[in-house]
Amino acid sequence: MHEPIDRAPLPIARDHRWLQKSHHSPAGARQLLRDFLSRVDGGERFVDNGELLVTELVTNAVLHGTRPGQRVHLELEVDPDRLWIAVEDASSTHPVLQESPDGCSGRGLLLVETLSEKWGWGPREGVGKRVWCSCPPDC
Repeated sequence: MHEPIDRAPLPIARDHRWLQKSHHSPAGARQLLRDFLSRVDGGERFVDNGELLVTELVTNAVLHGTRPGQRVHLELEVDPDRLWIAVEDASSTHPVLQESPDGCSGRGLLLVETLSEKWGWGPREGVGKRVWCSCPPDC
């Protein structure tokens, strides 16, 4: 199991949004990430992998962590050395890293593990869980 990471004590920027359970949510999360990073000096260094990571985390939350009418919470933080992405959903079921390359789906967390510096999950305050990852620039 992955342990929680201590986030950078002084991020240079942070943002968060609530996203509806929708097949449009991953695209909306990518746009939010691009807009967020465009407001930060050097933010473009995080865009490519950040888009892949936010897509996987939001997709998993929408598909597996919410019921109709529920929302997911997206948090973004960046400092010169790291982009931190977290997605909260209403499910307390922990994410499972599937290592089988033969399935037609189920490799999202494998991608997150490959592209990120660290990732993990933990209970959310109240109900649900938070799945997070961090990556250095151009990781």
